[in-house]
Amino acid sequence: MRSVDVLQVSVKPDELDFVYGPGVAGPVSEKRRLDAIRPSLLDPHCSGPDPVYGIAMDVAREQDLPLLRDRMLLYGIVVYAAGRLGNEPARSQGHVHALAPHSGWSPPELFEIMEGHAIIYAQSTVEDDPGACVAVTAKPGDKVVVPPSWAHCVINADPGLRMVFAAWCDRQYGFLYDAVRRHRGLAWFPVLTPENNIDWLPNPTYRRRELEVHPARPYPELRLRQDCGIYDQFVADPESLMWVSDPARMRDVWSGFRP
Repeated sequence: MRSVDVLQVSVKPDELDFVYGPGVAGPVSEKRRLDAIRPSLLDPHCSGPDPVYGIAMDVAREQDLPLLRDRMLLYGIVVYAAGRLGNEPARSQGHVHALAPHSGWSPPELFEIMEGHAIIYAQSTVEDDPGACVAVTAKPGDKVVVPPSWAHCVINADPGLRMVFAAWCDRQYGFLYDAVRRHRGLAWFPVLTPENNIDWLPNPTYRRRELEVHPARPYPELRLRQDCGIYDQFVADPESLMWVSDPARMRDVWSGFRP
């Protein structure tokens, strides 16, 4: 896994779990089973790695925990298995963030890829017309921001390798699945070609919208640094990431924002 300067965490070999270094607090990862993801897959009856991924929430240096709680910020790390879910790569089912009680916003999320290759897919609504549909390809060190209220999922873009990412989110996070499941998934399915490249198949339960696919970009409008990881940025300047738990600070930025 890509090294992190201040937060010492590694992934256990051949396991979907983590090893925490001195002074680092974190739980045993929660395993997401294939059955939980089936309702949003192209083939709900497929076989594949099970569990699909392990997720550890509230990972932090012990000395940072009081400040994180005060600022309603939460840092998590996720490791995805290699392999296929039928003709799709290992992926999450897709969700929208529930309104955080303390802010009244459906919070944004800030991702950083630590190992492997990922795609963060996002769409601006989960109505029959999904609005803007964007797939962001990302490699180690890349950051991706999903704005408030957008539905999204994370995809392991290389079925031959595990993939690891970290994320900043709101401490009062909640996931809403009903609208995604009602549409039997998000508006586009990632489908693996025989060469293990990613192609995209539209979900016919939505109005057809074009899919924009592009690599990760910088986010100067959010003061996101390119010279360090997202945990390191918090340590250096906690105020610079407060838009994650207090999205109203960037109200003007979110209008027209694209991942």
